[in-house]
Amino acid sequence: MKLNEMKRGSEVFVDSNILIYHFTGLSDDCSNFLGRCEMGELNGMTSVNVILEVLHRLMMVEAVHKNLVKPPNIVKKLGRAPQKIKELNDYFVNTEKIQDMGITIKPLTFETIIMSHMVRLASGLMVNDSVIIAVMKNHGVELLATNDKAFENVKEIDVYAPEDMNFS
Repeated sequence: MKLNEMKRGSEVFVDSNILIYHFTGLSDDCSNFLGRCEMGELNGMTSVNVILEVLHRLMMVEAVHKNLVKPPNIVKKLGRAPQKIKELNDYFVNTEKIQDMGITIKPLTFETIIMSHMVRLASGLMVNDSVIIAVMKNHGVELLATNDKAFENVKEIDVYAPEDMNFS
């Protein structure tokens, strides 16, 4: 389903790629969706593991954008150059804005981690994706805003994706 077709008042889990596409200016659909969350039209939520993923990916994008490192092996190159990490800040400033967008950030509990294992066994999802489904189940959320095709086969949820991005 299309991200822009989500009904007003819907409760939706927001995956990292939606936030990353917004902050990097790659998707108007994602920016419009997050604008709807900020205006209170949609009840957006995410979890701590998603925030960490956003921080990590935006840090990599910023490092390349500022010509501190060049692909490939960005993580490895930055890991060997802590002085370059000290030059990065935009990724954090952007991530701090997430709560201001009306996105509630849910903590992770050990019970959620245990539940995520059951999700992996049932769905074949990777760890971070299975944690997302476990958090959604814990909070009774059935809608997921994502551009990740891995979620398409999870029967308990409805996936909404941006139209202006190809599935990754």
